[in-house]
Amino acid sequence: MEKITLSVKDAAKITGLSTTTIYNMCAAGQLPHTKARSRILLYRPTLEKWLAGGFSEFKQA
Repeated sequence: MEKITLSVKDAAKITGLSTTTIYNMCAAGQLPHTKARSRILLYRPTLEKWLAGGFSEFKQA
């Protein structure tokens, strides 16, 4: 069973980007995410939709 939320490390593996790039894109508002305490979490279906170009409100890198 796949996890529904991803850590920055998991998102980096899926996208092929570095963890630093994921953190920077989240900070710049370029990547849809949420924070739980001090952790950045990415919702897998949202990330997959973003990768497919489905979110025009977020800046594409």
